[in-house]
Amino acid sequence: MNLNIGDKAPAFEGIDQDGNPIKLSDFKGKKVILYFYPKDNTPGCTAQACNLRDNYNQLQENGYQVIGISSDSEKTHKKFIEKHELPFPLIADVDKKIHEQFDTWKEKSMYGRKYMGTVRTTFVIDEEGNISDIISKVKTKDHTAQIIK
Repeated sequence: MNLNIGDKAPAFEGIDQDGNPIKLSDFKGKKVILYFYPKDNTPGCTAQACNLRDNYNQLQENGYQVIGISSDSEKTHKKFIEKHELPFPLIADVDKKIHEQFDTWKEKSMYGRKYMGTVRTTFVIDEEGNISDIISKVKTKDHTAQIIK
């Protein structure tokens, strides 16, 4: 599915680091930052998560709820959250169902080797559940500035 600004965000449901279900409908009437990232505890993903953490109060003041998603397990997410004191949930999309809904699981290439992986993408979802922004060229160390323009 190819998503565009103005489209209705796919209704997803996943499990967070504590085993709790999280659905988009839980955030009805709120703005959501749904960010897909490749892997816990890698340099770029840590920089991105810590940038969102460091600016979390500002994001909340602007009405945003932050949710991270990767294909890592609940256990790995829990360690990542504890190590970096992340104040927002991370969904363990191990079966990649949410990735497929948002078209973020694609063929990638590194050093000439092709493999499937997460394409780092952030979807900003408005209070009505529509996609108001799609950030595909994420600046991991300055991601909040890309969201709050």
